Amino acid sequence: MPEDKYKIRYFVYARKSTESDDRQIQSIDDQVNRLKQLAKELDLKIVKVFTESKSAKKPKNRPIFDEMIERIEAGEADGILCWKIDRISRNPFDSGAIQWLLQQGILKSIRTIEREYLPDDNALLLNVESGVANQFILDLRKNVKRGLQSKLEKGIFPNLAPLGYINSKTEEKGHNYIKPDPERFNLVKKMWQLMITGNFTPMQILNEANNTWGFRTRKSKRLGGEKLSRTGLYRMLNNPFYTGLLIVRGKNYGMGKHEPMITLEEFDRVQYLLGKKGKQRPKVRQFPFTGVIRCNECGCLITAEIKTKFIKGAGELKEYTYYHCTKKRTDIKCSQSKVIRAENLDSLIEELIVLTDIIPDFRELAFEELKKSNAKEVHIRTNIQEMQMKAFQDTQKQIDKLLEMKLKEQITDEEYNTKRDLLMKEKQRLKQKLDETDKRADRWLELTEKTFNFALYAHNNFLHGDMQKKKEVFLGLGSNFRLKDGKLTLEHNRWFIPIKETCPPLQKEYLRLELDKTAPEDRNTEQQEAFEFIKNEIRRGRDSNPR
Repeated sequence: MPEDKYKIRYFVYARKSTESDDRQIQSIDDQVNRLKQLAKELDLKIVKVFTESKSAKKPKNRPIFDEMIERIEAGEADGILCWKIDRISRNPFDSGAIQWLLQQGILKSIRTIEREYLPDDNALLLNVESGVANQFILDLRKNVKRGLQSKLEKGIFPNLAPLGYINSKTEEKGHNYIKPDPERFNLVKKMWQLMITGNFTPMQILNEANNTWGFRTRKSKRLGGEKLSRTGLYRMLNNPFYTGLLIVRGKNYGMGKHEPMITLEEFDRVQYLLGKKGKQRPKVRQFPFTGVIRCNECGCLITAEIKTKFIKGAGELKEYTYYHCTKKRTDIKCSQSKVIRAENLDSLIEELIVLTDIIPDFRELAFEELKKSNAKEVHIRTNIQEMQMKAFQDTQKQIDKLLEMKLKEQITDEEYNTKRDLLMKEKQRLKQKLDETDKRADRWLELTEKTFNFALYAHNNFLHGDMQKKKEVFLGLGSNFRLKDGKLTLEHNRWFIPIKETCPPLQKEYLRLELDKTAPEDRNTEQQEAFEFIKNEIRRGRDSNPR
């Protein structure tokens, strides 16, 4: 070995890609220790050690590497000691810069664990090894894209699981999937449920989750284990993944295999509540009925404001709350200039609540009869489910047949994509209907019980509850609330129609005959016949309930 080779000053360069922290063959510390040992064995002079955790697949992405090259050009060192050539570069730009410095003699030596590269060596060898490193990145990118596409087509989300879910790590490579996070799934679902009611703002939900439930994000090696942030909550509330959909880079891949938390309709409702940009509409003061009632003339929202009046006799200031139309539409001249006092609006709502009032004894009778008729639902549900399953399977066969036609070049790519999107949309719709049917009978019974409980307690809760409770009762009555000329209208929820239309006359007859006070064995003929009539009418009223 020539004498002057011992005078070469070396920079040690060790690198580990941030994208492959867990799979790197040699960690940075291992690289540095092994290179120092090599330098000791060959009596090489090390001037400085450079280390960084950055990918080398793109140029101008490694500040430590760029600093090292500048210092080599400044004459501080004339050799590089590294684990392998691909540690220095995996892109043509940086590879060219290194080769040029070597050919010009500015770099007198590049040493790796396996060999040394010198200025007088055949440039082809270094070019080939640098090219292999660059091609590795190109092939890796293609393989990763192919793997991601394959998972998406199988209905598997290929990225980091969103809040409330975790990535399985037990399957073979390429087959891991998204599953519910056992610690957080139900809590995140509860956040969605609170938002869907329309009774809570995102910040109220965030405060409840972090400070009352003690919610903390999933802990990883470097991040997590913290309170849920405002940004994290809004990111969750704007993510259609929670409906079961797979939408990646704007493309809809249909329903995924992960367990959904909410329905598409519930997701749309949350987006409406958040506004088009997913931001909470500003509120200065909170009122129980703003944001849900619209003017029945121009369609604008009804807002509220507080006015202060000095009461001379009492010598004090008193606050009054008034509701009125916002009149934000410029294309309609709204004549609704009058305001309505908060207590008057309360009276209008109370009149609607009274229509659904029932007594405890009648609630027990009605619910028992509906439970009996509910047993018949199981058979009907099974028949519907069989038909829906057949339609679902037929759609899947059409998708498979369409793919076969494409492979045989019987249809163009454009025809395939158009028809496939339509079939995937239909498959998604059938899948959701199938899931709904599967839980239909149990859900109906649960909904019926909640409905009767609401009718039993709503009036008292509205009169004596706080602002939040009053709003919950109001929203429980229905939707499409409209106010005009001091009159309030709404669309009753379908499950309240039997309560509103069927129960009052039956309950009146029930009380008239004092059936609530008469034991079954003591009823006379008229009372028994009336009792059977009432039970039959209750069962018949079940047809008006949602399936």
